[in-house]
Amino acid sequence: MGFFLVCMSSFLLISVSLYVFQLLDDRRRRMPPGPIPLPIIGNLLDVARELPHRSLARLARCHGPLMTVRLGTLVTIVASSPSTAREVLQTHNCSLTGRSPPDAWLALGHAANSVFILPPGQRWRTLRRIGTEHLLSARQLDGKRLRPLLRGAVLDLVRRVSELAAVAAPVEVGHAAFAAVMDLQWRAMFSAGLDGAAARVLQEASRESVKLSLKPNVSDFFPAFATADLQGMRRRFARVVAVVYRLIDEQIDRRMLDRRGAAGGCSPARVEKDLLDVMLDMSERGKDDGAVTVNRDVIRTFLTDIFLATVDTISTTIEWAMAELLQHPDSMRKLQEELRRVLGSKADVEHSDIDRLPYLRAVIMETLRLHPVVPLVPNEAEETVEIMGHAVPKGCTVLVNLWAVHRDAGAWPEPDRFTPERFLLRLQEAGFLGTTEFQFIPFSAGRRVCLGLQLATRMVHAMLGSLLHRFEWTLPQEVKENGIDMSENLGLTMVMATPLQAIANSA
Repeated sequence: MGFFLVCMSSFLLISVSLYVFQLLDDRRRRMPPGPIPLPIIGNLLDVARELPHRSLARLARCHGPLMTVRLGTLVTIVASSPSTAREVLQTHNCSLTGRSPPDAWLALGHAANSVFILPPGQRWRTLRRIGTEHLLSARQLDGKRLRPLLRGAVLDLVRRVSELAAVAAPVEVGHAAFAAVMDLQWRAMFSAGLDGAAARVLQEASRESVKLSLKPNVSDFFPAFATADLQGMRRRFARVVAVVYRLIDEQIDRRMLDRRGAAGGCSPARVEKDLLDVMLDMSERGKDDGAVTVNRDVIRTFLTDIFLATVDTISTTIEWAMAELLQHPDSMRKLQEELRRVLGSKADVEHSDIDRLPYLRAVIMETLRLHPVVPLVPNEAEETVEIMGHAVPKGCTVLVNLWAVHRDAGAWPEPDRFTPERFLLRLQEAGFLGTTEFQFIPFSAGRRVCLGLQLATRMVHAMLGSLLHRFEWTLPQEVKENGIDMSENLGLTMVMATPLQAIANSA
């Protein structure tokens, strides 16, 4: 018993001493102010009261737009205003673009080849270039191979909604959009569709992967305990991402057989190469520009990242936009009048129509302002820098709270109100790459700007516009009585905690 008391006393003495030293060291290094951390757990209780982007915004109102919080053993600097976001994402962007993988992503070695996690070196640049040049650039998306696929995805979504409307069944908006975009992205990467069973399996695995990706995890806050995987996050992520890997492996194996057949004259060679063809070409050469050895692990990790990020981003934005419009019937009416006036008898919205639909663009911008798909952008300081007189030390996590930036009262009058009209006079200034003053940066900015921006902007406009042009929308009676649940869940993206259901009737 005496030995136990001595050990506990020593532990407490060491903990208190480290705690005091930590506070003094923070002051000596001139780090940004922040809430006083508790021993061992730091500010986890402050942040755990609600979702992290909301908790951090609340704390920033007390401690300033650049603040320090300690999440377990992690030192985190949080930028919560347009000016501090500009410092992180523009002024010091070359020094603040590192990434530490979430512990869950270590499963199956996923983080080792992830374009979202790799440090910003030649390997990372090469993988981003592959994705941009061969799938996600405007030139590719508007080209003769992908443009019909984008159009087909819009028609697929309309078909799904029409089938439910015909039997007066509620439409789960995000689910329908996710399924349509999932099929689009699969065809874009592999030039092949999914049968019904594979589509259901992939959709379930994809949505679960997204939920687990950035969920708060003890292993991230206390790396010493990571091997125990106390919340089972790494095991769960491994299980669901393995399903996506298996389906991608099937495509790789099938394509390699086709290529061998084409080389032997047994089957025709492909005329237009898709992203899988491009990566297999690199694999056969062994290297790409001496930077990346493209093997099966690299191919399936890269394709999984691109697939999960683009599919969830688009469907989530459509769901949030529809939820806001159903709560603001005047905005929905204005948008539908614009669609009727501009499109006339034309059934669906296409990319070429977007410039003639300013209110549609304003609605989507306002949706992304209030509901940024990725509310917290995490980077890591690769060297110590100074921001606004404060030190941001090497190795610390640097979070840009886009949710707080987009609700900054100094930049946005009545920041919590859904008011698309605020964007009508600033459509050119506030493009989807963000404003020059960083009040609106829905796809982040700087070197790690979202890879799928071009695809997302095309598909969100075309899909949302077509849904509102083709159908009249109302809420189920129970939702009318209780109101739409606008609460959030946070994973890889910020989704509605309660999936939106609405009734569609042909317009």
